[in-house]
Amino acid sequence: MNSKRRRSLNTIRAAAKPGNRARGLLRAGHLTLPVSLGRAGIKANKREGDGSTPRGSFRLIRLWWRADRSPRAFTRLPVRRIKPDDGWCEDPRDRNYNRPVRVARGSSADRLHREDHLYDLIIELDHNTRPRITNLGSAVFIHFAREGFQPTAGCVGLRPSDLRRLLPSLSRNTRIEIA
Repeated sequence: MNSKRRRSLNTIRAAAKPGNRARGLLRAGHLTLPVSLGRAGIKANKREGDGSTPRGSFRLIRLWWRADRSPRAFTRLPVRRIKPDDGWCEDPRDRNYNRPVRVARGSSADRLHREDHLYDLIIELDHNTRPRITNLGSAVFIHFAREGFQPTAGCVGLRPSDLRRLLPSLSRNTRIEIA
């Protein structure tokens, strides 16, 4: 079936592998894909900076993409180009906590425009957004995995080819269940 005619998935599911809390599997329709998870594994009570991936069911908000590194991917998600000054506020004391921000030089915000390729494609999740609660975690994304599926800071990491393969099946109606 042509990928542009493929129906969007309602749910994708990520879970840790037995014996390795920072590695897991993502099930999406007929696909089962390896993923990296937070260094502390999956936790129901995620806290800012704890290295855990939050347990729960989350909406996919939008795809962020580096236009200088790849053509726009086909997806039913809203798409936003990553600019050099795009970042994400991870400071619980800031009124923009867990929101996209413009990053000034020397800022401690998480820079979306990175030298490595981890954030060339990012799917923003609605973790801790409505309401935003101080210290319950920020910047939880689906993005590219590091070499060897090394742990993330709390996100879900996929091989670049797997994330690109998955994108045509995702929409604003898709949820990720992390358990």
